[in-house]
Amino acid sequence: MFRQVASLTLLLLIGALFGYIVGSNSVYGSCAGLFVVSLAWTIFDQYQIKNILKWLQQEELENRPSKVGVYVSIVERVVRVVRAQRRINLESVNRLNAFLSAIQASPNGVLLLDSESRIDWCNQTAAQQLGIDMQKDEKQLIANLVRDPMFSNYLKLLGAQEEIVIHARDSKPELPRRISVQLFPYGDGRRLLLSRDITQIEQAEVMRRDFVANVSHEIRTPLTVLSGFVETLLTLPVSEQERRGYLELMSVQATRMQTLVNDLLTLSKLEGSPIPGKSEWTPISVLWKQCNQEALSLSQLLYPHTVQNIQFNCDGLEEVGLEVAGSRNELFSAMTNLVSNAVRYTPEDGSIYVSLILLSSGELEFKVEDTGAGIAREHIPRLTERFYRVDRSRSRDSGGTGLGLAIVKHVAQRHDARLSISSQVGKGSSFAIRFPVHRIRKVEVEVLVP
Repeated sequence: MFRQVASLTLLLLIGALFGYIVGSNSVYGSCAGLFVVSLAWTIFDQYQIKNILKWLQQEELENRPSKVGVYVSIVERVVRVVRAQRRINLESVNRLNAFLSAIQASPNGVLLLDSESRIDWCNQTAAQQLGIDMQKDEKQLIANLVRDPMFSNYLKLLGAQEEIVIHARDSKPELPRRISVQLFPYGDGRRLLLSRDITQIEQAEVMRRDFVANVSHEIRTPLTVLSGFVETLLTLPVSEQERRGYLELMSVQATRMQTLVNDLLTLSKLEGSPIPGKSEWTPISVLWKQCNQEALSLSQLLYPHTVQNIQFNCDGLEEVGLEVAGSRNELFSAMTNLVSNAVRYTPEDGSIYVSLILLSSGELEFKVEDTGAGIAREHIPRLTERFYRVDRSRSRDSGGTGLGLAIVKHVAQRHDARLSISSQVGKGSSFAIRFPVHRIRKVEVEVLVP
């Protein structure tokens, strides 16, 4: 600043002296010289200010004006301030983008409403759950998009409220989806809406209640029969033949309860034990023979006067030294459950086809096909649920517990295998377990030469 003042003072002195000389040593000449110098300084100063203003309007720090005279320090100061502000703004933008990215990645929906309940912003989860298109629906009233009477009444309430449950936009009768929403006030009349998909939670709760109810029912029925027969034997005189008949019926019910308890223990063990690794290898030939024996024994027990048409085909795999990695007991349980179900639900004059095939992809497929009554398509997705039955009375008559396919599904998942089910009413059903390549190996089989 001192340099600029000194420069102006020096120029004024020179102008006054020059005017004094030109004006024949008069005061008017000095004044004229001072006026000319001041006018020139003012014009040049305005020129410098104009360059600075033009530079500021362009917002280009690198193209700073070169002829700014005494304002060079101001320009440098502006450059430093603007650069510092830009760094702060960039950091703020980066933090905001990171925050928005985190909200976008959230499995829960987040939606911001203004004081009039218009949509300011929402993440992709909320948009999907509530059926919102932010490109079209921004600043739209949320009540016009979520047309649920319960939600409309909930929206009218002020302050934080308990969450409510509504149907998702893409909910269907055959595939319902339930969304929990909750409003929180913030700022100047604004509100935050949080949403989350509770479909699986509600389904799990329904399954838990059904499980408890089914277990209680399945155990209560044979217990009622047993207690009734015990009371009869204790209080009434019965003949030896009647006593033997009662004891046989009691044995059947006791076996039924034992089977149910064993299946429950199997499921509990499957869910609580670690995934089977590759340290244990089981020959296919052993599993195949056990499975055949189980199928034939059950068929003879259920139909003592008729021989079911059960065909077994393993394409010679029991002789090539093929092995499966995993728990031998679990694999046997899964295979026999499929075969047992086919035997139970196929009539006496029906046919059952059990096959073991090594596919061209290297996968091993165990398939059980029958010519039973078949299963309607709407029941197939729920067949692996615990205690789910298409026909309860028919399942109970056949001696099933409703846990067989649930066990098969768990065993398949624990061995990286896939369970596929297909059926057609009136024609039969097909159940297949496909084991991946990394669970299959071939070993050399010793051939005994006589």
